[in-house]
Amino acid sequence: MEKRRTVPVKLDVDSADAALLEETIDEFLWAANYVTRHAFEGEYVTTSKTTLHDDTYNVVRDKTALHSNHVQAARNKAADACKSVVEKWKQGTNASMPHFTSPHLVYDHRTATFHDDYVSLATVDGRIEADYVLPDDERETPHAEYYFSDEYETTGAELHYSNGNWMLHIHCKREVESDTPDQDATENGTVLGVDLGVRNLAVTSTGTFWTGAEFDHWRREYENRRGDLQAHGTRWAHENIQAVGRKEEGRFKQTLHRISNELVSEAREYGCSVIAFEDLSDIRDRTRASWGHKWAFNRLYEYVEYKAAEYGIDVDQVDPENTSRRCSRCGFTHPDNRESEAFECLKCGYENHADYNAAKNIGLRYLRRNQTGGDGGASVGIALNSGMLNANGGYVPPAEDSARAGVHAESPPL
Repeated sequence: MEKRRTVPVKLDVDSADAALLEETIDEFLWAANYVTRHAFEGEYVTTSKTTLHDDTYNVVRDKTALHSNHVQAARNKAADACKSVVEKWKQGTNASMPHFTSPHLVYDHRTATFHDDYVSLATVDGRIEADYVLPDDERETPHAEYYFSDEYETTGAELHYSNGNWMLHIHCKREVESDTPDQDATENGTVLGVDLGVRNLAVTSTGTFWTGAEFDHWRREYENRRGDLQAHGTRWAHENIQAVGRKEEGRFKQTLHRISNELVSEAREYGCSVIAFEDLSDIRDRTRASWGHKWAFNRLYEYVEYKAAEYGIDVDQVDPENTSRRCSRCGFTHPDNRESEAFECLKCGYENHADYNAAKNIGLRYLRRNQTGGDGGASVGIALNSGMLNANGGYVPPAEDSARAGVHAESPPL
């Protein structure tokens, strides 16, 4: 069971940084209000975060300089407010369309970095750093009890501005024992590694594969349709090319939503607290992917990120260097370890599917980068289809002898 607390901390912000924060807040409020207005445009109020994301994300990114996570946070705030209005209507209570005016801004671990005596915050023009203004004696304050306590984990924050003061409300949580043990508490710290590619769109460290065959089939099909229409060169053909583009995007979004739902379900089933992807910055060059694949990878990450947040699961990216060449069993790294989809370690002889091996390495890289070892005996490692890998790459067998097969393809052996 989780115990959550919010710690208010005053920030020391100079005039130049304050101007940047004010501009960021203005754009954040505009984004939240834009999504809200869109939600109220139809015959029924739209409360689905998925639908609102599809309908508004690109517009908000184009019209603002907000970080992608700020765009998603604004959408979530709008969706939650709209849902609250609908619930009030169901109860017979009058409620009008929400409108956000209070100066505030939502931060997560992608937009804020929390340090012992200062915080780094993303703005519309880079990051600023602001010192904490703390009381002289911290022993009897929430700062010492929660934020500076090793027992609590910082999960995010909300920045508020009022009467000339900048206040950062830092959210903290910790796991506590419950009369009814739950999986999330006992498995806290388990990471689901995800490898992305062209032939297999996604492969997890639990051995589940999402093939790219259907994606490639429809990409070629729509390209052929556009080519046939372009050959006509008429106005009718041009209008139909645009219609084909809309159908293509709609089909791919539907597919990516399905995969993202299944990825999050996979993480929940294995009690994972983190889903780790490879860094997407240069993935097109690394995987020889098309522009369409790169769009799909980024969109899939966005979908997983905001859907996982609803279950308290963090989503992050790690450096992908050599994850396809490194042996997830012994750590030996060599270009000849991988040949196409086959992986065979030249040192220890470990053999497996190359993408599955890479997914385990991605999870291991996240764990080694972030694991502090202070879990009090909780299970910590990389989720596999049977058992786990610990931070040193050692195999931890499952509590039961039976291994679980992948949902979307036969799971490879460990």
